[in-house]
Amino acid sequence: MTTLERRDMEVESLVAKLRGKFIVLDGPDGCGKTTQRNKLEDTLKQAGLDIVTCRDPGGTTIGDRIRSVLLDFDLNEMNVNCEALLFMASRAQLMHEIINPALEAGKTVLCSRFVSSTCAYQGAAGYDPKRVIELAHFAIDDRWPDWTVLLDVDVEKGFERIGRKSHHAGKNRKKFSGQPTLFQDEDAESATDAMEARPIDFHRKVRQVFLELHEYYPTSIIAVDASAEEDAVHQRVLECLTSVTT
Repeated sequence: MTTLERRDMEVESLVAKLRGKFIVLDGPDGCGKTTQRNKLEDTLKQAGLDIVTCRDPGGTTIGDRIRSVLLDFDLNEMNVNCEALLFMASRAQLMHEIINPALEAGKTVLCSRFVSSTCAYQGAAGYDPKRVIELAHFAIDDRWPDWTVLLDVDVEKGFERIGRKSHHAGKNRKKFSGQPTLFQDEDAESATDAMEARPIDFHRKVRQVFLELHEYYPTSIIAVDASAEEDAVHQRVLECLTSVTT
């Protein structure tokens, strides 16, 4: 068998495996989740899959209104339970309006961030991630991603990618609260104040919670070293998705 024939067989196997599946790409700030979601979308479309992409939180008219509440206001006085519930409310609408219909139609859904992010960011803020999962069971009606690709990168590398200085971290945290960095498109210009809303130790905790998710998350976590250049990371994502069996 030639190399080209073997590659074609691998692509066919991947297409069959991912058709009608729900895949999340997630990770710390600067991990490249948006870039990798877009690259995966392009590759799978070229291979013949019907792809729907979305982002969490937001992604629907109602979800974007909730997103605005979380993004545009000072959350210092917001109770952490209230904040978690707002994220779940946005997510419930996204599942109802976008994700479930796409999956029922046999399409493959690629989403940047999901419950995994709320576990990591709320967990780093002191909220029990297992409580987040309890809330999520209801919000998403137990339709969990088939796979969550965790793009792991250390905090300093992530900051470097988004043009943020580690010694600036936390500089404006009194102005912003909650999960402000969840709303920034890491592949576009970001608002400096929002990106500086949490101290660097907080982001280290976020990464640690992500790395521990496999211990209790309801479905499969696929960890990928995202420190390399983007094409190499994309190839690694494809290899990992090809190799998974469940």
